Order: sequence, then structure tokens, then C-alpha cells
Amino acid sequence: MENLFHLKENGTSVRTEVLAGLTTFMTMAYIIALNPNLLTNFDVGSALWNGVFMATCLASALAMFCMAFLANKPFALAPGMGLNSFFAVVASNIAVITGMSYVASFQAALVIILIEGIVFIALSLLNIREKIVEAIPLGVRLGIAPAIGLMLMNIGLGSNAGVYSETGGPFFVMRDFFGTLTPSVAQTTMGSGYNAMVLQVVTMFIGLFVIVILAKKGVKAAVLLGMLAASVIYWAGSALFLGTNPFAALSTASFVPPFGDMMSTTFFKFNFQGFLDIGLFTAITLVITFCMIDMFDTIGTLVGTASRAGMVDKDGSMPNMKEALLSDAIGTVAGACTGTSTVTTFVESASGVEAGGRTGLTALTTGVLFLACIFIAPIAAIIPAAATSAALIYVGVLMLMGLRNVDFDDLDQMVPVALMLIGMPVSSSIGHAIGLGLISYTVIKVFSGKAKDVSLLTYVISALFLLKFFLIV
Repeated sequence: MENLFHLKENGTSVRTEVLAGLTTFMTMAYIIALNPNLLTNFDVGSALWNGVFMATCLASALAMFCMAFLANKPFALAPGMGLNSFFAVVASNIAVITGMSYVASFQAALVIILIEGIVFIALSLLNIREKIVEAIPLGVRLGIAPAIGLMLMNIGLGSNAGVYSETGGPFFVMRDFFGTLTPSVAQTTMGSGYNAMVLQVVTMFIGLFVIVILAKKGVKAAVLLGMLAASVIYWAGSALFLGTNPFAALSTASFVPPFGDMMSTTFFKFNFQGFLDIGLFTAITLVITFCMIDMFDTIGTLVGTASRAGMVDKDGSMPNMKEALLSDAIGTVAGACTGTSTVTTFVESASGVEAGGRTGLTALTTGVLFLACIFIAPIAAIIPAAATSAALIYVGVLMLMGLRNVDFDDLDQMVPVALMLIGMPVSSSIGHAIGLGLISYTVIKVFSGKAKDVSLLTYVISALFLLKFFLIV
């Protein structure tokens, strides 16, 4: 392990890295079931659902193995949220345009992901993606980590742990519990789901406080232990106060991997003719859209998380950025070949970094656990969302500390950072928020008489984002 990952050089150990990998896995394990749900319109149990489930585990694991051995970085990868929902919309639209079945249109949409991945591999090998990272002004880079922090807090409090009841749903902690006028109004709104919401809130904040207290005492496994404590509270509360068995799903769960379904529906099942049927202009537009969203989501996650972990130099650059970006690109190609939407670097990687992860051994551990989920997915599914929310909120708070590096007296820095701080949690897109930051930075510099301070590549990227926001349909 020392020879492979240079643990001593990075100030870490096997135990710390493995715990960090486990922590990352617990915060992002939700994607294993949610991704096939979103890509198949919740057609749980169908051959396509099973194929996407297998693809999610396999492509994520392969991408993380590449991150471990090529880049030696602790970042985890999986099919990206937002990108998977967009993929499902595209697949549905292809079905409407061409009249083909959803499975056939899904296979046509996989061609878009394949092209995107191949383009990214070429750009990574030619160092173009690395040049794009370098083109992001330092002031904008400094704001990425805090903006991601707010996004993580928004996910933890706003959308990660939802409750359903006979009155509807999902109901979320910040909007429907803390955002309501009185408890009686919340109880009326949520009906029988109110008690479940109270359990979510209690679980989330006890988990958060356990993490904070352990971290203040210097316990390296604070995040993992806090999540475990929150899980135990949730399981006990479900049994004692809600009268439900939190492990009921295990009694009917299947632990047999559905290889046959993947082979028949998604594994190298590219529908090239269906892709061509949507028209050349539409096809090119879709490829560009996927590329731009994924590129800046990945760049933002890598830069922001690396900054928090102290993995960047004085210029804000991360060593082995090329290899990290290449791992991401390989993951996208693997996702297309196995049958899932764009594989990208997950913002939840920050939880493993906060647990002490500094090398590829963290990514390797998370990858092995994803691979194991081909057989033990039902066990991963019993991790309560409220427990992962506790970790996301804590990590989000820590990433906000990056604001101390921003010059609040310099509007050239502060305006782009402020826009990213609000743009990232509201839009739920790291890439779009960076686009807002770059456009505002460029406009301010140009009309302040400092156009020469802006690099040519920054102008190009800003122009592309303007096209993305206003012209690409």
C-alpha cells in the first residue's frame, strides 16, 4: 500500500484511508438505487432497471479504480445527479420524436454519453481540460469550495431526506419542517408523515452534533462514527416510535446479481441508428450540453475538494489533475458501455476527505464497496438518509471556511464568489454556478478597463456559457 499510494508522504495511513473510503461510500450509496430509478422512471424490477443498477455499480467502481491508480487521489465517482435526470428527459424525448420504445431510445441516448466520454479522453490526453482548469481565475477558484459547502448543506437539509404520506410528498426538513409557521401546520401538511419527519430531524442533528464533538476531540473517524450513531438512532426510533421494521426490506431482497438483464438491455447496447434519427443538429447540441455540464461539475468538485484538503499549490492548481480528469473520462465511457448516464466526480467525496482521505486508497476502498454492492445492495440501502445528511451538513460547514481566503474588499473577486454561493445550492449545478462566476468576472474586468487581465481561454469559456444559458435548446 505504501508503494502504491505513498501514504507516509501524504500524511495518512491504511486505517485512515479505509475509514475515509467507507465514509464516502455511506454518503453516496444512495445513488446505487436512485440512479436506476431516475433513468427508468422508477420501473423497479424491470430488465432495464436491473441493467442500469449493474451499470451503476460497475462503471462507478472502474472509474474509482482509475482515480486510485492513475491519479492517486481520494475522489469517488458515480453517475452524476442532475445529469441522470437530464439523460432520462432526453431518452423520453427521443422516444417521442422517433416513435421507438423507451428501451430503444435509452440505448440511442447512450451513444451521446459514449461520444462525450471519448471527447473527454481526447481532451484530457491533449491537456486541454487541464488548460481549462488553469483558465479559471484564482478568485473564482477560491469561491468554488465554499459554494460547494453551501450546496452540500442545501442537499443535507433540503433534499436528501424526504418523507411521504397520504397527503403527498416528498416533504423535506428545511422547507416543510423548519420552514412552516407552526408545528400544527406542519402536522396538518404532512399528515401521518409528521412523526417520521420528527425522527428525521432528530436523527440528523444528533448525528451532526456527534460528528462535531468527536471532531473537536480529534477523532479522525468522527464523520463515520457520527453517521453510525445517527443510523442506530433512526433504526431504534423506527421500531419504537413509528412501529416499523427498518430492516424489513432485507427479508425479501434478492442478493443475486442480474447479469442477464444487463447483457440484454444495456451492456454495449448502442442504438446508433436511433441516435442518427434525432437529427444532426439536435445530436450535436445534446453532446455539447452534456460535455459542458459534466466538465465544469467535475472541475468544480476536484478544485473545491482539493482546496479544502490542502492538495493545491499557491496558484490553486492540483497535482495530477490530468490523471484525475482522465479517470473521470474513462468512467463516462465505461458508463456508456455498461448502460448508465455520465459518470462524474461526486461532491460527496468531500466527506471522505474530511475523514482524512488523501490518496487513491480512499477511492479504491469506495470502489470495492460499490463493486460489492452488486451482491449486497440491499444492505447498503438500509443506511438512513438522515444519517448521510448529518455528514453532508458537517462537511458543508467546513468547506465554508474557504471564504477566509477571498478578498472581500475586491469586487472583482467578491461578485463572482457571491453569485456562485447562491447559484450552486439553488441551481444544484456546480458547472452552472462556475459559469455565472466566469461570466461576471469577465464582464467586470472588461468594463473596468482591465480586459487584458482576462485570458483568451476565459473569454472563450464565458462565451460558451452564454450560448449554453441563452441559445442552446
